[in-house]
Amino acid sequence: MKRTFWLVLGLLVLLAAVASAFPARAAVQPAPTATPVITDNQVNAVAHTLYCPVCENTPLDVCGTQACAQWRELIRQQLQQGWTVAQIQQYFVENYGARVLAAPPRKGFWWLAYIVPPLAILAGLYILYRAMKQWYRPRAAREATNAPPPAPVAPDDYFRQVEEELRKRG
Repeated sequence: MKRTFWLVLGLLVLLAAVASAFPARAAVQPAPTATPVITDNQVNAVAHTLYCPVCENTPLDVCGTQACAQWRELIRQQLQQGWTVAQIQQYFVENYGARVLAAPPRKGFWWLAYIVPPLAILAGLYILYRAMKQWYRPRAAREATNAPPPAPVAPDDYFRQVEEELRKRG
């Protein structure tokens, strides 16, 4: 029963880790032939997938700097020209590096960002399982045998000498 519980729990954690590694992609419809009206929500949806190249750890859609406002306007123009989200992201990566992406790219060294966390979680669960198994095994073994408690240990020579000295002085 316990083994089944741990197996199911491990599978659920593994599935959650795999599902979080592959986020849903936003569907971008092709641009019609006429110049479309791009709303702020559309611009912010794309800007949310990018981080500000100037400010640390600030998404482009919420950054209040003048540079970010210009980049959001650039995104608006690119969307009006019919660029896809992937093309806009690639433009920013080419100009500012991969650090501007909200999610690391799934190639090369960046794969470690997707593989290491689930592996670390699984390793932690395995270590916890082994530790709990070791902690509970001695108690179960003692309860199964119902052995009497061990006999008291006889005092060694040192304690006998100390007791004799105390009797002489006392």
